[in-house]
Amino acid sequence: MSQPQPTKSVLRLATPLIFSFILRDAFGWVDMIFASTLPGGEEVNAAAVAAIGLTGPFVMLMIACWVGSSNALTSRISAAMGAGQDAKIDQLLRATHKIIWSLIALFTALAAAIWYGAELWGLGEEATRQFRIYGTVALLGSSFTTFWTILPDSIVKAHHDMRSTMWAGIASSVLNVVLNALFVFVFEWGILGIALATVIGRLGGLLYALRVAKRHEQKRRSESTESDPSLLPRPVRNLLSLAVPSGLSFVLMGLEGLVIYKFLAAQPDSTSNVAAFALIDRAGRSLSMPMIALGVAMLPLSARMWGAGNMDGIRRELNNGLKLMMLYGLLIVLPVVWLAGPSFAHAMADKPEFEAATRLGLRWLPLGVILGSPMFLLRTTFEGMQKPLPGLAGSALRAIVLSVPLGIAGLLLAPRMNLLPIEGLVLGMSAGSGIASIGMWIWIRAWFRRCHATRDVQAIQ
Repeated sequence: MSQPQPTKSVLRLATPLIFSFILRDAFGWVDMIFASTLPGGEEVNAAAVAAIGLTGPFVMLMIACWVGSSNALTSRISAAMGAGQDAKIDQLLRATHKIIWSLIALFTALAAAIWYGAELWGLGEEATRQFRIYGTVALLGSSFTTFWTILPDSIVKAHHDMRSTMWAGIASSVLNVVLNALFVFVFEWGILGIALATVIGRLGGLLYALRVAKRHEQKRRSESTESDPSLLPRPVRNLLSLAVPSGLSFVLMGLEGLVIYKFLAAQPDSTSNVAAFALIDRAGRSLSMPMIALGVAMLPLSARMWGAGNMDGIRRELNNGLKLMMLYGLLIVLPVVWLAGPSFAHAMADKPEFEAATRLGLRWLPLGVILGSPMFLLRTTFEGMQKPLPGLAGSALRAIVLSVPLGIAGLLLAPRMNLLPIEGLVLGMSAGSGIASIGMWIWIRAWFRRCHATRDVQAIQ
């Protein structure tokens, strides 16, 4: 067995990702902030936030399709570049056009479903109207401006130009802020202006990425010394074989959100409950960004150590990562939410019921962040060890068996515990995430023991 090669620690690898993820996420609050300041009073503001929150699961489905397709194309063309297979690269790029058009057709149909079926969610009249406008425009427009970035984004990443990927995201975010201010405060287009700003803002990143990708491709073609002109018999299927597993975890998150929002819409004062959960869920994702970055960094780190046979190194960095997550949750997330939560709820929610649900739901959020965060690290550690099944199984278990059922149970039982429904929901979902994390931790410990036992037997033989 080869000797372990020196590697960076998971924290050192994750540090630049943490800053990048936090910056991108900060711009993700733009639509929520502008929605909370729309003219028309507290009912309009709560309805606008609810509409954006309800669109979130559909956006998560879009992200799932984008991530899966982009990861698959990046992996395939990177391998082709290394093998000098320029013809295969061109074939894969052409095949991706077919996937993109299929995804655009799918989300055009979803946009139409929102337009014609918005009232099926059982929201109030104002929230239904705003959801119909925001959801339809955001999905229909973003399907064009988002999915076409798969091509340049994959090309840029295949050339290891991560900095350009970051700048493309920043370009979209900054343009979104500028257009939101213009459309909302100058043109007074309301929720329509917010949706259009999101759609058009993505063009900034797309145009920047296209320019950079074109430069990389011109250089590649000019330096090409193709040694293998072979082609794939089924390029679309070849891409989908990687894209589907890669995007399934995000699909589960999107479906989880749809179920939760549907139950919240059936509660009294549905607008306040949906809007409050939208803010709480968004805050949870923002606070989880450093933990997500640790998980992303753990993937290549554990993969390199696995290839070197350094199981002890994988276990050491995993334990270090889990300790860092717990410290972050206890020392940063907990005091920040408890100290700033009431002010945040007051600033974002004008309607008293909306503010109360947000404030009381937020006080349980640190529990969900702390208990759920190990999944980010455990899943990618398994994937780095070439074992994608545990991560996918863990995500499915958390969403389908634990988080959603326990969240709904908490929502229904909350009145018996003198809690608001939103409090019971957050507590139940937190418990589901915690159980899933513990299960994954037990699974990976058993896997380490099995690997060590196998290694000891081989050493004796």
